[in-house]
Amino acid sequence: MSIARDSLMSLEAYSRARADFRARIIPHRRLRTVFLGEHVSLQFEDEMTVRYQIQEMLRIEKIFEEEGIREEIAVYGPLVPDGANWKATMLIEYDDEAVRRTELARLLAIEDQVWVQIAGHDKVHAIADEDLERSSADKTSAVHFLRFELDPGMVASAKAGAALAMGVDHPNYQVSATVPEPTRAALVADLA
Repeated sequence: MSIARDSLMSLEAYSRARADFRARIIPHRRLRTVFLGEHVSLQFEDEMTVRYQIQEMLRIEKIFEEEGIREEIAVYGPLVPDGANWKATMLIEYDDEAVRRTELARLLAIEDQVWVQIAGHDKVHAIADEDLERSSADKTSAVHFLRFELDPGMVASAKAGAALAMGVDHPNYQVSATVPEPTRAALVADLA
């Protein structure tokens, strides 16, 4: 599923609706965020979060021409999950810039070590940055786009109420967490 061009608001219409949309998106995004330790978070995307991102980019860049709108849809539309996967924006956050630089070098390839696990099934490691490479030979990026592909048995177990865990198995950053029920339920609603 992606965002249909004709479903987006014009800049004027979005300007009028923006305050209400922001009031709805903030708690929605909070519900869909999983913190993995102190420095890594996964913000799970869905149609609403991606729609908001596109509308904001159109607003910020003052894009109103058809070609520009279609380009934004092409960039962000693939982040909408298709019913057999979860897609997330991974953020690596350190307040101090010098510490952040050091840690991003220590966390090289962390994006490939992030996993989700539905109880009773194997871990599913992320497929990272399919659109473009975000890391260099000496450091990882602070932002990555991840996809977790689930098989039909995993989807069925998740829909039946199986617990959900997530974590990172990087040598310099190891953490796991059980996903709280409200967030688990929100993510399961993405599955077909």
